[in-house]
Amino acid sequence: MAMGIMVMSMPWSLVAVLMIATVRAGDEATLLDFRAQLSDGGSPALASWNDSAHFCRWEGVTCSHQRPRRVVELRLNSTGLTGELSPAIGNLTFLRTLDLSFNWLNGEIHASLGCLQRLQRLYLNDNAFSGMFPANLSSCANMIILGVHNNKLGGRIPGELGEKLMSLAAISLSNNSFIGPIPASLANLSYLQNLDLSYNQLVGSIPPGLGHIHSMWRFSIFSNNLSGMIPPSLYNWSSLEFFEVGVNILYGSIPDDIGDKLSKMKVLGLGENHFTGPIPSSISNLSYLTNLRLSNNRFSGYVPPTLGRLGSLQKLDLDGNKLEVNNSEGWEFISSLANCSQLERLSLGGDSFGGQLPGSIVNLSTTLQKFYLMDSGVSGGIPADIGNLVGLNLLAIVNTSISGVIPESIGKLENLIELALYNNSLSGLIPQSLGNLSQLNRLYAYYGNLEGPIPASLGKLKNLFVLDLSTNYQLNGSIPREILKLPGLSWYLDLSYNSLSGTLPYEVGSLANLNQLILSGNQLSGKIPDSIQNCIVLEWLLLDNNSFEGSIPRLLKNIKGLVKINLTMNKFSGDIPDALGDIGNLQELYLAHNNLTGLIPEVLQNLTALSKLDVSFNNLQGEVPHGGVFRNITYIAVAGNINLCGGTPQIHLAPCSTSSLLSKKRKKMSKTLLISLATAGAILLSLSLILVVWILRQKLKRKQKGIVQSINAGEQYERISYQALFTGTNGFSEANLLGRGSHGAVYKCDLDSADQLLAVKVFNPLQSGSSKSFQVECEAMRRIRHRCLTKIITCCSSVDDKGQEFKALVFEFMPNEYGEGSMVSSQGDIYSLGILLLEMFTGRSPTDDTFRDSLDLHKFAEDALSKRTLEIADPTIWLHREPKDKIASSRIQQCLVSVFRLSISCSKKQPLQRTLIRDAAVEMHAIRDAYLVFDCELIQEHRETEEPLLKTLECMILQQ
Repeated sequence: MAMGIMVMSMPWSLVAVLMIATVRAGDEATLLDFRAQLSDGGSPALASWNDSAHFCRWEGVTCSHQRPRRVVELRLNSTGLTGELSPAIGNLTFLRTLDLSFNWLNGEIHASLGCLQRLQRLYLNDNAFSGMFPANLSSCANMIILGVHNNKLGGRIPGELGEKLMSLAAISLSNNSFIGPIPASLANLSYLQNLDLSYNQLVGSIPPGLGHIHSMWRFSIFSNNLSGMIPPSLYNWSSLEFFEVGVNILYGSIPDDIGDKLSKMKVLGLGENHFTGPIPSSISNLSYLTNLRLSNNRFSGYVPPTLGRLGSLQKLDLDGNKLEVNNSEGWEFISSLANCSQLERLSLGGDSFGGQLPGSIVNLSTTLQKFYLMDSGVSGGIPADIGNLVGLNLLAIVNTSISGVIPESIGKLENLIELALYNNSLSGLIPQSLGNLSQLNRLYAYYGNLEGPIPASLGKLKNLFVLDLSTNYQLNGSIPREILKLPGLSWYLDLSYNSLSGTLPYEVGSLANLNQLILSGNQLSGKIPDSIQNCIVLEWLLLDNNSFEGSIPRLLKNIKGLVKINLTMNKFSGDIPDALGDIGNLQELYLAHNNLTGLIPEVLQNLTALSKLDVSFNNLQGEVPHGGVFRNITYIAVAGNINLCGGTPQIHLAPCSTSSLLSKKRKKMSKTLLISLATAGAILLSLSLILVVWILRQKLKRKQKGIVQSINAGEQYERISYQALFTGTNGFSEANLLGRGSHGAVYKCDLDSADQLLAVKVFNPLQSGSSKSFQVECEAMRRIRHRCLTKIITCCSSVDDKGQEFKALVFEFMPNEYGEGSMVSSQGDIYSLGILLLEMFTGRSPTDDTFRDSLDLHKFAEDALSKRTLEIADPTIWLHREPKDKIASSRIQQCLVSVFRLSISCSKKQPLQRTLIRDAAVEMHAIRDAYLVFDCELIQEHRETEEPLLKTLECMILQQ
């Protein structure tokens, strides 16, 4: 009571001073508490927040003009604030605007914000806030703008927002993790103009009541899980400019009168839903439309030819629908689009998109920046004047039937950043003009029929980030050194599955920023250059299916980031370097089908990241390690190394003998002892070789030149002299020449003493390897018996009339079957291969009585392909392996289907329709490899009951 009397007795001026001091202390203390919750006190953005100035002058603070001055705005957007939001912020009860957007604030949005009943604008977007959306924000009854997009908020959207915040004009909750339905109460917000709920996980349907909000101009629910139809009431939003409902599960059709109802529409996004029906022609009435996104739905019918009336159109996406386009009708809209002078992006494609690409495509506006033609049956060629579209920065023609050559004029597209021309039927040379595309960043031209050398002009593409020319098969020549010097090439370089030859240039070491080098499936040879160690960020090194030789470079250990190494199917020799054990990140290592020798390095078991290993089909020996990756490998990973032993039980190798273990220990002997043993061994070996040479010379002296040797000791063949063969072939004349191969030539021979024509294969003694080839063929012909193979008569090893070595094989003469056309050619050879495969796998001859009228062996196999493959297969195939289950039967049938399909392709009547020899060879290798993997899996499955060595040998034989 006394205090009250004392206050009443004070002058009013003093009371005012005390009130101001109290308010100042309250707002200032709140701001300082807010700063204290931030990491590093919010510095340097809040460096001005100190006693040297009134808090109303602090950075980002705005106060009211009347006294006592209160904080009414706090704007600290884009100031780099980190830490959590202080709950004390709720004490700024006069606050009307709070903008903390574009910072690094985290934690929850405190419920104390609900105390800010004067708050009108809340911007907390583009931070890292998490937790639930505080429902008591609905107490901020004066709220006009609510922006919390681009955070990590979750839970349901509170229905209270639509029950109490009746002044809301804009709600942006996009790019969070909100779940549940869209609250139906939002329909109460009659002043709402902008509702953005995109990029969340909302479910259910769109509330029909939203259609009663007549002020709506922007509505986005893009990328949710919403379903059902778009309520018809939404098409009554006459002020609507932005309508984005793409990437949901919505269905239904577009109203025929959409162009009359939504006359202000600028963006219409319906992509990636289940919409059906035609595109209404009235859509051409939307004169303000800039973006029309209809891709990946089920729209059908023809594209309205009047789209050219959309003068403001910038982006048009029609791909991934069932829209009809063919040579007769449907392409008219392209000519119409030439009137769209602001067009920037055009995306076309779909299952029913067909016919030839019209040349009028080059008449589109030069403002066009991105052109996509994807996943369609569109055919024809790329128009020769494609270079007219000088504004293009992206050109993608992908998964189509487009054929022909890449036009030279493509080099005029100097703004091009990405060029994707893959999975088409493009052929011919890669144009030199591609080197003019100085801005090009990505070049994809794989899965095509391109041929010829890779132009060195690609070395001028200094901005190139990725280059993929793989799987064209007919690209040949060497790898241009120029492209290996590209400084920007850093994602991957893929030239795999072509016909590139020569060595890997030393300049490969210039690719210091490259992540993946993929050169599989070519004809590259020579050694891997030591400069490869300079590719210090390389993660993938794939050189499989080539003819690389020499030892595996130990310098690979310097590429510490290597994750995957594949050197399978080459000619590498020597040991597996211990240095590979220094590549700590290595996850996959494939060394199969080489000539590697020695032990498997124990250090490989120390690579903790290594999960896949294949060293099969080499000449490795000794004990298989037990630790690391070796704990989980199967027999397939070590098959084809008959001298390996030990290892874990699941690989089922024989236990190592004492001698094997001793051999392993010898590796650890001192250097002096090893040198001594090596010296003694060398002396003994030399003596042994001298003795062997002497014995052989004695035997050779007893042999007479010109003897015809029997191929099989158990079979005696008629001896034929060199002179008889010389006479029978008219002196090995060109008139008798049947064909030439890599090691010699084949002649037709007519002996006076024989009742039939013969074929003589004469080996060229000057050709490297011809002598070995003669021995190999002798041995092969001695062992092989098949009615589809030409029968050997004898062989001749002698000297010719010039005193030079002469070697020849003599066969029964069998005329070639060359289909339509009898000239000797590679096309005739491939026909013979096709017929031979059909004979071998069906067990039937082309002259079989079954074949008459229009039915021949080719037609017989073609009619049975896929459905009756097992019925037409030679029954003797099952003599050694009857399929035990449905899976095995299915896998074998797949193999047979592949063989018959290749045979049929090779034996087509028209020569130009036949598979190329190179492609046939690749396919035969692929079929063999697929069957080998399957067969080895069967071996592994039944290994407990079968002889280990025999099964290993079987896998090796299959690989030959």
